[in-house]
Amino acid sequence: MDLQLRPIRRDDVPGLTALLGQLGYPTTDAAVHKRLDYWLDDRASWLIGAADDDGLVGVAALHVAPMLEVTGKLGRLLALVVDERRRGRSVGRSLVTAVEDQARAAGCVKLEVTSSRHRTRTHEFYRQLGYADVCATSARFVKTL
Repeated sequence: MDLQLRPIRRDDVPGLTALLGQLGYPTTDAAVHKRLDYWLDDRASWLIGAADDDGLVGVAALHVAPMLEVTGKLGRLLALVVDERRRGRSVGRSLVTAVEDQARAAGCVKLEVTSSRHRTRTHEFYRQLGYADVCATSARFVKTL
């Protein structure tokens, strides 16, 4: 498999739609097109795709925000998904490495990721990459607007 990491493009919509479905967020091509309208124009956000001869096989979404409490920026890995047929072949690791590189280049001093508690295999993946589960020391609150 000859893997290429590159920015997501508009012609990736069908593959991106399928990947989001595999992640547990079923959607439509039309909805993904609308999301790309704001993602592709946001200078603080990056969508990094992993593609091979068969097309898009993975995607990672990064957003960067300045921090007030310390000097530097915070990167958030908002989404990471690898096609279920390509998992276990270092595609996810390659995408996370690319996100970390982009976050450093953007001035990030921290990178965080959230993951639903039922995704235990994913949690082990992040631990292997050096991420720490800090839920015992930091609460996360969410409100739907």
